[in-house]
Amino acid sequence: MIDPRRLQVLRALADHGTVRAAAEALHLTPSAVSQQLGALEHEAGQALLSRHGRRVQLTAAGELLAEHAKAVLAELERAEATLAACAEGTIGTVHLASFASAITQVVANAIGTLRQHSPGVRIVVHDAEAHTSLLQLLSGEIDIAISMEYRATAQIDSARLTRFPLYAEPFDAVLPPGHPLAAGERIAVEALREEEWIAPLPDNPCRAVAQTCCEHAGFLPRITHSCDDFHAVTALVAAGAGVALVPRTAIGTDYPVAVLPVSPNPPERRVFAAVERGREGHPLIRTVLDALRA
Repeated sequence: MIDPRRLQVLRALADHGTVRAAAEALHLTPSAVSQQLGALEHEAGQALLSRHGRRVQLTAAGELLAEHAKAVLAELERAEATLAACAEGTIGTVHLASFASAITQVVANAIGTLRQHSPGVRIVVHDAEAHTSLLQLLSGEIDIAISMEYRATAQIDSARLTRFPLYAEPFDAVLPPGHPLAAGERIAVEALREEEWIAPLPDNPCRAVAQTCCEHAGFLPRITHSCDDFHAVTALVAAGAGVALVPRTAIGTDYPVAVLPVSPNPPERRVFAAVERGREGHPLIRTVLDALRA
């Protein structure tokens, strides 16, 4: 393996013509330069210099290696500059996992902000539900997880995570058009006791929120249909398949449904970004967190 530091000595000799001049340029002694060149010849396995008394001249192999040295040293300089930029948080890639509506509400806007103000920072987005994203974070698959507070995420090893609040939003009741309760301004969840329900799949935290809300109202919802896509849930409600509790920003707007705030005690989801504890101070992670929080 050729030591790139010795390539720098060879390049200096090619540029300056003599061992003494190369030594002065590198702030070394002529003896140190000669030793480095001798070691480089040993690493290369062939003569790089032809000696004529006190004068040296590059051989054909030496001239070829000197040209390669120019390219190698330029790449090393670029690598050092890239690492410095990464350390400053101005360049690099961050893998982020989030559920769909937070991608719409927060992540997409953050990407736009970064493209304008920190174009060297790139976010790679992975679609994942709240509980799954935290597990991906702890397994090292991603750098930032966007999740929500609920029973399952509270059980995740919080000592290993640092959380940053992003936003909170209520769940609204979504009813079919023409439903007897659709004309009101608000609705109590207990009024939907006898309805068929549409809810996310069992491992989706929003299902747990809806079930807990119904339990506090004194009943268990009769869940007939399950779907994780809230736009699809809204379409099912519009078709008369049942009612649902949906986070306000996730309600599909293309369907003729009645959307009513829940009163009293509306259910709510609190959305946060999480990183592994200790990484929140990394400049690149901090750059993305600042964009998300903004």
